[in-house]
Amino acid sequence: MPFDAPQLVALGRRVLQLEAGAVGAAAERLDERFARAVQLLAGASGRVIVSGVGKSGVVARKIAATLTSTGTAATYVHPVDSLHGDLGLVGRSDVAILLSKSGESEELFGLAGSLRRMGVPVVAITGAMESTLARTAEVALDAAVAEEACPHGLAPTTSTTVAVALGDALAVALLEVKGFRREDFAALHPGGSLGRKLLLRVRDVMVHPGHVLAPEATMRHAVVSLARDRGLALVVERGRLAGLLTPGDLTRLLERDPGFLDRPVGGVMTRSPRTATPDELAAAAVGTMERHGVIALPVVDGDGTVVGAVHLHDLMRAGAV
Repeated sequence: MPFDAPQLVALGRRVLQLEAGAVGAAAERLDERFARAVQLLAGASGRVIVSGVGKSGVVARKIAATLTSTGTAATYVHPVDSLHGDLGLVGRSDVAILLSKSGESEELFGLAGSLRRMGVPVVAITGAMESTLARTAEVALDAAVAEEACPHGLAPTTSTTVAVALGDALAVALLEVKGFRREDFAALHPGGSLGRKLLLRVRDVMVHPGHVLAPEATMRHAVVSLARDRGLALVVERGRLAGLLTPGDLTRLLERDPGFLDRPVGGVMTRSPRTATPDELAAAAVGTMERHGVIALPVVDGDGTVVGAVHLHDLMRAGAV
C-alpha cells in the first residue's frame, strides 16, 4: 500500500524523535567515566587510534576525522587490517577508542588484545556495559539505546547516532581542555570559508591610501579624491590620519552650503573616524563597517600612520563576509 505525504512525515518524525530521545538519555547517564576518558585522551602524547567493525567502523572514521579537525591527532585503523600489518601505525604513547554496540565483536578482540600487550589504554563506546569490551577497557562509555529506529530492530540507527554524539562530546571536551581556538581551527581548514574568515587579515585586502589630502586642501580637491578613491578621502597631517570625508559628508555639506567647494577640508572632515589596523581580522573590519554603516575604513598602524584603506566590496570578494 503506498504511503501518503502525512504518513511519510510521521515516519521521519518518529525516527528523529527516537534518536533525539536516545541522545538525551545518554546525556543523562554521563558521569565521571566520561571525565576519565577525556583525561586519558588529553594525557596521551601520541595519537588517538579509533576502530570499530561494520557501522561502528563508519562511526569510528567520523570520530577520528572530528578529533583531527579539532586539534587531537587521530587515525582510523581497521581491526582486521591491524592484524595484517596496520598495527605498525600504533605507538606505545597512543590511546585508543574502540566502538562496538554489543561489545562482543570478535573481529575487534584481536586489535584490543594487541593494544593491551603494547600498554595502549582503551576507551570503549558500547551499548553493553557488561560486555567483554567494556570489562577490558580502561574506561567504558554507555551508548545503550532502548530501541533502534529501524522498525525491525536490525539496521543500526539510533545506536550509531548515540555513538556519534558521544564521539562529538569527547572531541569538544578535548578541544576545550587543550585551549583549541577558532584560529587553530582555521589553520587546519585553510580552504574552507571559516578558514578564510579567520586567517584573512586587513593587510591582505587593503589598498594604497590613494590621493591623501592636507587639512588646508579645499573641498574642491576632496570631491576629486572621493571620485578617485572609491568614496573615501583621507586627510593626513605629518603622515598621521587627521580625519576623513565620505560622500555622505559631501551631501550634507551641499545641503547647508552650496558654495562649499572653496572651504578647507579641515573644517568639514570627521576628526575621529573609525579605523582598522593591518593585523586586524578582515571579518572584524566587516563588523565595524556593518555596525557604523560605512563601506570603507582607513587603515592605520600603531602610531596612527596611514598605511592604506580597506573597502567592503574587496572584503566581500576575498571571502571575509
